[in-house]
Amino acid sequence: MWEFRKGNVFGATVFTSYGAFWLSFWAYVTFFAAKIPVEQHGAAAGWFLIAWAIFTTLMLVGALRTTMGLALLFAVVTVTFYLLGLGSLSATPTLTWLGGVLGIVAAAIAWYLCLAGVAASTFGRPILPNPPLFTP
Repeated sequence: MWEFRKGNVFGATVFTSYGAFWLSFWAYVTFFAAKIPVEQHGAAAGWFLIAWAIFTTLMLVGALRTTMGLALLFAVVTVTFYLLGLGSLSATPTLTWLGGVLGIVAAAIAWYLCLAGVAASTFGRPILPNPPLFTP
């Protein structure tokens, strides 16, 4: 919510939305999954993940006006959601595995961006590279 205060609509939207993703996924697993016929679990989870893949695609477009690292993160997370969703819909373990591997890659990129931001703030200058994609 600090992103709203700073006037960063992109950051506020992203943080709020992915927080909602995790809460909604928890609610799905905790309250609703047991009520879905077992043979429909893959379709239900798959469409849920595809919906988030579409949202992440939209956020990727916004990330293209930020930094190279953030755009790369959103590109990887976009492909991750599509792979996980399609893997769930088609019951294809290879797609799900690839989505999981890309999820780990996305986590590594996110940790790098976290360290880059904290280091830049702490030292008062960029320490780790994360150049802007476009300069106005």
